[in-house]
Amino acid sequence: MARALRNTILTFFKLSARNSASAFPISFGSFSQSMCSWCYGPKAERWYYAETAADETEGEICGRPNGPGDRGGWDLVGAKEYLDYRRSLYGDITHKALLVDAVGTLFVPSQPMAQVYRQFGEKYGVEFSEDEILNRYRWAYEQPWGRSRLRFVDDGRPFWQFIVTSSTGCSDSQYFEELYEYYTTDKAWHLCDPDAGKVFHALRKAGVKIAVVSNFDTRLRPLLRALKCDHWFDAVAVSAELAAEKPNPTIFLKACEFLGVKPEDAVHVGDDRRNDIWGARRAGCDAWLWGSDVHSFREVAERIGVQF
Repeated sequence: MARALRNTILTFFKLSARNSASAFPISFGSFSQSMCSWCYGPKAERWYYAETAADETEGEICGRPNGPGDRGGWDLVGAKEYLDYRRSLYGDITHKALLVDAVGTLFVPSQPMAQVYRQFGEKYGVEFSEDEILNRYRWAYEQPWGRSRLRFVDDGRPFWQFIVTSSTGCSDSQYFEELYEYYTTDKAWHLCDPDAGKVFHALRKAGVKIAVVSNFDTRLRPLLRALKCDHWFDAVAVSAELAAEKPNPTIFLKACEFLGVKPEDAVHVGDDRRNDIWGARRAGCDAWLWGSDVHSFREVAERIGVQF
């Protein structure tokens, strides 16, 4: 029954995709002609949302929990079988390349964003509370941004100026510059996994190539240097340089090209189900969800077949 209902949802998606009229309520209406008719995103993203809804519905009927840990059952059985299958094809090392998301996986903010915006903004007259700043930030970040939807173009200043002004109500250029520069320093960020450097060294010694794949502006490279981890990677694929943002498969394909591997020989690790998991799989890569499928880079290495 659960499987049948899942298939019904996906069939409904396919049928609705053929019609220009929205199959869902007006609240899901499109923002532009390039968007699909019932979700905020192009039609390729539409399939992802339909598939996610179908999976969640099936999980509820079968008594499987949904949410951050909803893949636990599959991890225990399906993941092991799949990795065994890959080892039967490729040997002990299951992947030739590891792609790593930056924010949320490799490193995270040292302080909550709203707290930083509030502290820096006090001398510029920012009066909003941290909760108000956070809510306004979320609203601003969700707004359509240009026809191409690329937020991080070159240094990203226009986009971040919009975010800061919308979040705090302060348009002072000096305030913005202080925030902008702060987020290029190691004070603003810290590594998620203190063993990352040791693990990446072992992976590369075993012949596994590693690249960062990130939706970020051109500050990413100097930030990696500031965090003293730029030498861990064989390549950096940053959206601002490639004019492609996750979940667009292009950024993953370029990362594989930089490393000289085929997409099917790479696995991507990231914390965002939509941008990282769906995007990487659309490109033909494997993908593991950080914080659910894997919880440390040591675990990533062990899955690939590199032991310590």
